[in-house]
Amino acid sequence: MATPLIVSFGEMLIDFVPDTSGVSLAESTGFLKAPGGAPANVACAISKLGGKSAFIGKFGDDEFGHMLVNILKKNGVNSEGVCFDTHARTALAFVTLKKNGEREFMFYRNPSADMLLKESELNKDLIKKAKIFHYGSISLISEPCRAAHMAAMKTAKDAGVLLSYDPNVRLPLWPSTEAAIEGIKSIWNEADIIKVSDDEVTFLTRGDAEKDDVVLSLMHDKLKLLIVTDGEKGCRYYTKKFKGRVPGYSVKTVDTTGAGDSFVGALLVSLGKDGSILDDEGKLKEALAFANACGAVCTTQKGAIPALPTPSDAQQLIKSKSK
Repeated sequence: MATPLIVSFGEMLIDFVPDTSGVSLAESTGFLKAPGGAPANVACAISKLGGKSAFIGKFGDDEFGHMLVNILKKNGVNSEGVCFDTHARTALAFVTLKKNGEREFMFYRNPSADMLLKESELNKDLIKKAKIFHYGSISLISEPCRAAHMAAMKTAKDAGVLLSYDPNVRLPLWPSTEAAIEGIKSIWNEADIIKVSDDEVTFLTRGDAEKDDVVLSLMHDKLKLLIVTDGEKGCRYYTKKFKGRVPGYSVKTVDTTGAGDSFVGALLVSLGKDGSILDDEGKLKEALAFANACGAVCTTQKGAIPALPTPSDAQQLIKSKSK
């Protein structure tokens, strides 16, 4: 059987990360450039785990843009859905790593090329060939990219492709908190699979993310699977038939960048191979344990794409903890 295609849509940018952890942007004396952007990280994660992935997005026709597309290609990601803008730059973000490995962001996107993707530039044939179409919410913030995002989702839906949504809240990019909640929820009811972090549950519901009834308020009729990630504690899963928790793996965390994307990539690879995991709780728990391990491995190294695990990295962690 041919490996199913998973298409990821959205932004890819360059993260400038201080070369010393635990300092503010102002105190930092040097920065390392690292490829970033959640949908692109997911595409690379899928490929590194032996899946087949493609990325759709727009880059500046500049050195950074071409560098990023080369990184996609080097990581085995199909780049037929990529295009370049001669008038806008590739997006940049300065990211500080606080002492605990958590992050703060400062973005340079006014407007960056990824925000200027138009519907006419979409590779719709690529979308129609996919088994899963994955996206975030940053591409919903401004036009024309929002219209392109909506059109891409419709193309996928009409072709019977599963829709996977990880909102990846980045508050500084939205005009206001209200605009972020409204924008993120505007496409909520279209998705088949949604992954949110515990912090995002709190942000979207204003409730206690630990409480099942709060999480269940995010369920909708078409939703086949809702996942809440709880950092190193693991994750929780909710479907119409069952719900539960899968414990995480404690590792020495260096940098949490890309951990959620590594988790999503792993889950989508499992789902691509076997759609029945949505109805089989045992299979789902196995897939989520693997995804938890992939997320954990990713935190043990700096950067997102360089830290993405292979299947054997994840299996090793699972084995070492099951003794």
